[in-house]
Amino acid sequence: MNLNNKKVLLVGLAKTGISTIKHLNKLGANVIVNDIKDEEKLKEILDELSGLDNVEYILGYHPENVDDIDMTVVSPGVPLDLPFILKLKSKNIEIIGEVELAYRLSQNPTFIGITGTNGKTTTTSLVGEIFKKANKDTYIVGNIGNPVIDTVGVANEDSVLVTELSSFQLESIDTFKPHVSAILNFTEDHLNRHHTMKAYIEAKARIFENQDSEDFCILNYDDKDVRNLSDKVKAKKIFFSRNECLNSGIYLDKEQNIVINIDKEIKLLNKDELSLPGNHNLENCMAAAAIAYVCNIDIDTIRDVLRTFAGVEHRQEFVRNLNGIMFVNDSKATNPDSSIKAVQSYNKQIVLIAGGMDKQSSFDEFLDAAKEHVYALVLLGETAQKIKECAQNKGFNNITVVKDMKEAVNTSYQIAKDGDVVLLSPACASWDMYKSFEVRGIDFKDNVNNLK
Repeated sequence: MNLNNKKVLLVGLAKTGISTIKHLNKLGANVIVNDIKDEEKLKEILDELSGLDNVEYILGYHPENVDDIDMTVVSPGVPLDLPFILKLKSKNIEIIGEVELAYRLSQNPTFIGITGTNGKTTTTSLVGEIFKKANKDTYIVGNIGNPVIDTVGVANEDSVLVTELSSFQLESIDTFKPHVSAILNFTEDHLNRHHTMKAYIEAKARIFENQDSEDFCILNYDDKDVRNLSDKVKAKKIFFSRNECLNSGIYLDKEQNIVINIDKEIKLLNKDELSLPGNHNLENCMAAAAIAYVCNIDIDTIRDVLRTFAGVEHRQEFVRNLNGIMFVNDSKATNPDSSIKAVQSYNKQIVLIAGGMDKQSSFDEFLDAAKEHVYALVLLGETAQKIKECAQNKGFNNITVVKDMKEAVNTSYQIAKDGDVVLLSPACASWDMYKSFEVRGIDFKDNVNNLK
């Protein structure tokens, strides 16, 4: 793919945008950077790019004249139905994302693609750990926070790119073809972007659209929406299930053993041996085992990692025990279903910190699930009042609305008793108050660690 002297428009200055600009610049492209934010709001990012030549910036508005653009690269946060993007499409200017660009420029590594509403980061991290333990040249990239483009020129045909993929990233692929794809689950999320569940599922399903019979697609049999996609899959289908004993695939038997039955029957290990708690993590472990198995990773290596994996930062991460109260950071729970899984993981009473940016999600099921263990709600952010009203309708009485994370942590500590869990599991995105869920989680941890 020759981009020398090509005019490439980059829309959206986020983390992937920065990496993409730097790589396009190395390839000799003439880069035009466009972001709807103005220079003042982007100062920190622009400082990082200050040493680059052949880069033009159009900030605060979209350019009028795009006739001489050879290709457009959009950041994941840029909706593809923006009038400006539709204008580019009408002029037959190719529009791709960073994942597609990296795939085209790569030196034929093995791509593993993992998507779904919840569990992507844990499963991606698990798979990455398994491959590293098997001494594979492994890169853990994508939506997990490491741009795929950063591996170009480093990874080769002996490398494995374990790639977490969001619906936003999959919307802008074209030829991207993972050797192994996995769809974990679907629940309501990002409807402010996709508008309907149908559109959201269609975006996620693009992960397998270029696969063929030489590839593998790992699917959650227990999720009806995932299972219903299987007729469209051209790759070899491998189902996993914690509820059904499958004739072929990965399942939980009556003795609670995880069984791999693909080309032969193997008892992998008992559910109780897994290092990660909860049924959702059982599903993540099954998906990870399936991916590793079809890539010919040694069974003992898979077992060892599933028994010892310590978990992912900001995903049900133990922070501290203070006066018998356990503090847990689940900032990565950016939708209600993810938070449902978190509150169902503890057999203790919970003081729950929730709230954040409104993605037009319903909180009914989340609060129904919370009733069993959550006895106090501490709410913050854009959705605080929305969650409060919903909670009151369901009989919750112990509700406190706070202005920031420091107040949320202090209030929760005052409410909680010996043996309780203070759980940050927001059920919402972070962008109303924070740059990312990582920054939100760090703020929580800092405030917890400052408690006396």
